[in-house]
Amino acid sequence: EIERLIQLDLDLKYEANIRDLFEEFDHFLQGAVIGIAREMQPVYRHTFWQFRRENPQTKVGEPPPDGLPGFNSGVMLLNLEAMRQSQLYNQLLEPDMVRQLTEKYHFKGHLGDQDFFTMIGMEHPELFHVLDCTWNRQLCSWWREHGYSDVFDQYFRCEGQVRIYHGNCNTPIPED
Repeated sequence: EIERLIQLDLDLKYEANIRDLFEEFDHFLQGAVIGIAREMQPVYRHTFWQFRRENPQTKVGEPPPDGLPGFNSGVMLLNLEAMRQSQLYNQLLEPDMVRQLTEKYHFKGHLGDQDFFTMIGMEHPELFHVLDCTWNRQLCSWWREHGYSDVFDQYFRCEGQVRIYHGNCNTPIPED
């Protein structure tokens, strides 16, 4: 009976009314089933290294605004009714389809649902409503010190008033 659901990590600090986040459902385009923010580190630049090497013109793993940096599932809006009705989304849940995509992208993830949504988002971005980074302002900067300092800030940049801080990687959240 539930039609819409907001799923949140525990390492969050709210600077806005969660009701405002719920209103993002009203901005989903036809066919979108999930609202989610982009990943703010080059983790998928790293994870998709082999696909990127074989496809040098790809946007996969590239930083915003024109690239496909992947998603971060710390804040998600799930339109359950749209998910139930989407033939495409339900096909992508089939093991054979997951296998085909993992083979195409040479993908071996380690972040569970986030990896799954990132992988299908590379192929079918129309399934996603991209939340503004201010709804999931990720604070982790691990990749800056682990081989990606030259491009890190292109991923980590977020303009605007933060509405939800995400202390991913056990990063301290700023106090008021």
